[in-house]
Amino acid sequence: MKHLLLDEFALILLDVAMPDLDGFETAVLIKKRPKLRDIPIIFLTAFSKDEPFIFRGYSVGAVDYVFKPFEPMVLRSKVAVFAELFRNREQIKRQGELLRQSERREHERRFLEQEWASQKRYRHLADAVPQIIWTAGRDGAVDYFNQQWHLYTGLTLEQCEGWKWKRAIHPE
Repeated sequence: MKHLLLDEFALILLDVAMPDLDGFETAVLIKKRPKLRDIPIIFLTAFSKDEPFIFRGYSVGAVDYVFKPFEPMVLRSKVAVFAELFRNREQIKRQGELLRQSERREHERRFLEQEWASQKRYRHLADAVPQIIWTAGRDGAVDYFNQQWHLYTGLTLEQCEGWKWKRAIHPE
């Protein structure tokens, strides 16, 4: 059971007659775990071919029943089908995650475009008013001076680079 919880499996081949715990009880324990619930189980048995016995297997989550002795090619074919289904399901998961990442990047790109457009509108508006306007980030670093600031102080943007808001208010 420990390996089932740690790794990914395409299929579980489970013998009905096992020491200490029969296959039916094991299947019930497997199906109780959300991570394991969707793993298909094929029961193998030489124990009984009676219908009630087979129906019990299906009722605890088996997708197929194979009786011993079995043809190895038949079992390989069944396992191959489930392995292919597993690979396809994993590929769909990967593609879904790539799509979510792409959508997230597109959303972030649109957000940044809108933020840039908003900042551009703000700066055009701030440059149009006759008062001095400047903004600072949370760390106190000034990130914008309007045109009136530069006209009033005679300083260039490069000369003001790295200023904190206290220096913008009173240089001394």
